[in-house]
Amino acid sequence: MAAVAELSCTERIGTVAGEIWRLLESNGPMSMSRIVAEMERPRDHVMQGIGWLAREDKLSFEEAQRGITVYVR
Repeated sequence: MAAVAELSCTERIGTVAGEIWRLLESNGPMSMSRIVAEMERPRDHVMQGIGWLAREDKLSFEEAQRGITVYVR
């Protein structure tokens, strides 16, 4: 795991996005809250990483009554 605090904002978001990608590739679809819990990173950093991947069209989202499930495309 990289020393995320020492990176620029853009580098940090990209690093966390990569960690999210690997987490989902290894474990399959997860709720956003579970991703945050599994990542052990600040929630804001995780949400920025999810946004990065979403913008790159790397993720799919499914809304349910209890939250949003995130899938790798």
